[in-house]
Amino acid sequence: MLQKSVEDRPPGNVFILSLVLFVLFWAGLAALKADRTVLPDPLEVARVLQTELASGRLIRDLLATLSRVAAAFAFAMALGIPLGVLLGRYQRFNHWADPWVTIFMNLPALVLIVLCYLWIGLNEVAAVAAVTLNKTAMVLVTVRQGVRTFDPALADLAFVARLTRGERFRHLVFPQLAPWLAVAARNGIAVIWKIVLVVEFLGRSNGIGFRIHLYFQQFEVTHILVYSLAFVAVMLLVEHGLIQPWERRATHWRRKSLASEVGG
Repeated sequence: MLQKSVEDRPPGNVFILSLVLFVLFWAGLAALKADRTVLPDPLEVARVLQTELASGRLIRDLLATLSRVAAAFAFAMALGIPLGVLLGRYQRFNHWADPWVTIFMNLPALVLIVLCYLWIGLNEVAAVAAVTLNKTAMVLVTVRQGVRTFDPALADLAFVARLTRGERFRHLVFPQLAPWLAVAARNGIAVIWKIVLVVEFLGRSNGIGFRIHLYFQQFEVTHILVYSLAFVAVMLLVEHGLIQPWERRATHWRRKSLASEVGG
């Protein structure tokens, strides 16, 4: 299944309970360790988190990483969606472009990061470009597959009903493509922020990845967990506060639009 149905969506209390069980599991593992510097318990991490928030360092680095994630995500979606539509609709164009897509899909992110830093320099343009190039191919492939699943009967229906181009997009194209866009967005967020951390780890002077690199050298496991979990918490909010609600609305819109068109 491409998307979760509304009935499959877990209630909020289950989500919170699952997080509580995760914290308890973590606390249990920490209690088994004689050396707390290897795996600090949640209370120690919370104490350091409060200190980093009070100093302002965590907020500054979190915003720096989020800005890179947002820029790379926007560029990857803006490039990948139209290219995916073109490759999905025009078979000859897809034959010519498919080797390129395969190359970029299988080119390791680390290689792209290093090459962009060597070619462009240790700057923000290189950092965002490396992540964008790595993610665009994934968006393209997802959208291309979505376009290939379009129901040809609906295209015939649009022709018979003499729908305008705008009406075709609103009632036929977008409802069919929406679940695939949600998949591309979810996978994009999941992959992009991990690559951004590597970019920052290798060549930036701020951001979550930079802090993880710094505290790795000092063997500060608690600080590494603080910065890592802070960003994971933001990604959980994005997933459950933005992407999943949009996905449910898009799925509902698709069902409603297709039902109305077929019924009409």
